Amino acid sequence: MLERGYIQIYTGDGKGKTTASLGLAMRALGHGWKVLIIQFAKGDSATSYGEIVSGGMFPNLDIIQCGVDRVVYSHNVCLEDYKEAKKGWEIAKEAIRNNQYQLIILDEINIAIAMNMIKVSDVKDALLNKPETLEIVLTGRYAHPELKALAHLVTEMKPIKHYFDIGVMARQGIEY
Repeated sequence: MLERGYIQIYTGDGKGKTTASLGLAMRALGHGWKVLIIQFAKGDSATSYGEIVSGGMFPNLDIIQCGVDRVVYSHNVCLEDYKEAKKGWEIAKEAIRNNQYQLIILDEINIAIAMNMIKVSDVKDALLNKPETLEIVLTGRYAHPELKALAHLVTEMKPIKHYFDIGVMARQGIEY
């Protein structure tokens, strides 16, 4: 296992933030790590998201969805979205405190923070007080500057070209 865990952020407008974190989870699972993925703003899609379906094949992997069954934007956010984000954050804080995982991925938490569903100060406090050996990954657009300053690795996904631009919609097995 790790002698020291770091904080990673995958952010930006380009595709690949969740995908990169899932690749990291696969790598960690291959080394026998216990991995937790909490998906903020994603929920009720057990048959839609491929990672949920395949996640059950890995005994050391826990995936928890905390969101309603739609994409959350500033124009459609509702009270239920706030409740789900709070639920996810409470689960995340407990998992960080319990130190039962070697890798925790907080998928789309940056969006939840940017939309004021979770306080950046609370996330910062949890990261500053995480167990020494725990690796934590935060994904999603709009990573908060304070969290980027705190992180040890920040990768910004930048779109150069995307097939969405020619009308190709999200594809099962590729985007979800």
